[in-house]
Amino acid sequence: MIPFKIDENLHPDVAPFLRDHGHDAVTVWDQGLRGTPDANLAEVCRAEGRALVTLDLDFADIRAYPPEEYPGLIVLRIAFQDKVSVMETLGRIVPLLERETLDKHLWIVDEQSVRIRGPNVEADHDDDV
Repeated sequence: MIPFKIDENLHPDVAPFLRDHGHDAVTVWDQGLRGTPDANLAEVCRAEGRALVTLDLDFADIRAYPPEEYPGLIVLRIAFQDKVSVMETLGRIVPLLERETLDKHLWIVDEQSVRIRGPNVEADHDDDV
């Protein structure tokens, strides 16, 4: 089970979707953190031990947000950011959550692949997501 925080730029149905797959998930909205600056949100995630799921590409900057300092960062880099596209993308990576480490890693997810960055790790997953 991975504890997640769902950023405000994602549909709130992402949290129950992840809960339905055995994870603990809360939204920024649930916690009254809407409008919180990125750095503050990242610190809240670290303090709570929650991996952040977001569309915000700023979190893909490993200089600003070194993956090894966080419980996990998933940045969705998808062309269509509507609810259906987001849910389809997350549905593809749910099995990967069972096989790959998210803690202290950054996952950049697009429609065809997942790039994983972290301590001594740089991996691409194209065909199995």
